[in-house]
Amino acid sequence: MTFVRKHLNRLELNPPRFLVAGFGALIILGAILLNLPIATNDDASIGFINALFTSASAVCVTGLTVVNTAEYWSLFGKIIILILIQIGGLGFMTSATIMALLIGKKISLKERLIIKEQLNQDALSGMVRLTKYVILSTFMIESIGAIFLSTRFIPRFGLAKGIWFSIFHAISAFCNAGFDIIGNSMVSFVGDFTINITICLLIIIGGLGFSVLIDISNKKSFKRLSLHSKLVLSISFMLILIGMLIIFVVERNNPDTLAELSNGEKVLASFFQGVIPRTAGFNSIDISKIYDTTAFIMIILMFIGGSPGSTAGGIKTTTFGATLLTTLAVIRGNKDVVAFNRRLNQDIINRSLAIVSIGLILILTVSIVLTITEEFSFLDVLFETTSAFGTVGLTRGITPNLSDVGKLVITLTMYAGRVGPLTMAFAFAQRQKQSLYRHSEENIIVG
Repeated sequence: MTFVRKHLNRLELNPPRFLVAGFGALIILGAILLNLPIATNDDASIGFINALFTSASAVCVTGLTVVNTAEYWSLFGKIIILILIQIGGLGFMTSATIMALLIGKKISLKERLIIKEQLNQDALSGMVRLTKYVILSTFMIESIGAIFLSTRFIPRFGLAKGIWFSIFHAISAFCNAGFDIIGNSMVSFVGDFTINITICLLIIIGGLGFSVLIDISNKKSFKRLSLHSKLVLSISFMLILIGMLIIFVVERNNPDTLAELSNGEKVLASFFQGVIPRTAGFNSIDISKIYDTTAFIMIILMFIGGSPGSTAGGIKTTTFGATLLTTLAVIRGNKDVVAFNRRLNQDIINRSLAIVSIGLILILTVSIVLTITEEFSFLDVLFETTSAFGTVGLTRGITPNLSDVGKLVITLTMYAGRVGPLTMAFAFAQRQKQSLYRHSEENIIVG
C-alpha cells in the first residue's frame, strides 16, 4: 500500500485526475469480475468488451446494456452490478471514505480535497460530516423506496424475489442508473401508480444533489434557500413539466406507446417518461417506437440531465440555467446576469459556457464517429450518444447491436459523462502559470 501511494504521489494526482483515475480503476475491476463465467447464467464468459461496457454502464450509473440484465446475468453478476451502481452513484471516494471511517482511519487533507471535488462543494470544511450525511441519507431514502416497491413486487413475485427486486430497483432508481432485473424495465407496470411514483420520486431526489437536500432540511422554506438550491428546484420542476406535457401531447395518439392506455395511464406514463430523461434509463413505454419529435425532446432533456453533486449526469441543471440566464441578459442588454435577485459571478458563467461547449463537441464528435462505424439512423445514434453522455440509459434499441468499436466509443462517452466534461478537461490539461501581464484588448464582430 505504501509502494502504491509513493508512486501515486509521483504522478501528482490532483483531485480531478484522482477522480478520473479512480472511476477508471473501478470500471476495470468491475469488468474483470463480470467477465468471469460465474457472473452469467450459462457459465460462459460474456467477453471482456461486453463486460467492460456493462461495468462502465453500472459505475457511471447509466443503464445501457448489451444483454438483458434479468435473463443473462447470474445472481453473482447482478450483485456485482448492484454494488457497482451503489459505489458509482455515491462516488467511489465517498464510499472509500466511509470505509476508512469505519476502521478508524483519519481523512487527510488531500482526501478531503478529492471529496470536495467529487461532491461539487465550494468550501473544504465539513467534508467528513457531509460524507456521513450522504451515506446515511442515501441508505435511508433507498430503504423507504424499497419498502414502497415491496408492496407491489412481493404480491407479484413472492417474498424473497419481491424483496430482492425492491432493493435492486430502489438503489438503481435513486442512483439514477436505470438497470432493471424484471426484463422489460417498467413496461409491465405502466399503469401502476405506486411503482411509477416511487421510482420517479427516487430519481428526482437522487438527481437534486446532496447539498440541495441538506439545504431543504435546514431551511424548510423556498425563500430562505440558497441561490443554488432555488435554481436546481425551479429548473428541475420546469424541465419535468415541459417533458411530461410534450410527451403527452405528441404521443397520446401513438398506437405503439400511449394510444391504447386510459387517460389516467397516459398522464402517469407521460410523467414517468418526463422524469426519466433526467438520467435514469427506466421506461414504461417502448422507446424505439416513440415519434422523432419526442426522441428529439428527450435528447435535449438528457443533455441537460440532473444537478451538481447528485447521482445524475448531463451538463447539469444549474449549468443550463446559467447559460439560459446569460443569453436572456444579452438579449435584454443587461450587463449583469441575475437570478432570484442575485448576480452570478463571471467565473460561473464562463465555466457554464465551457461545460456546454465541451458537452456539445463531445456528443457531436461521438455521433459522427458512430455514423461511420455503425449502420443506424443519425437520430438513433445521436439519441444513444446523448443517453451515454447524460448517463441516462435510454436507447432506441441499438445498444445490443453496436460493433465492438461502437461499444468502446459509448463506454468512453459514459465515462466522460459521469466524471464530468470539465473535470476531464482539468484532469488532462496542463495548467498554465498565472501570467504577469495582460494583452491589449481588441474587438471582433460576432453574430
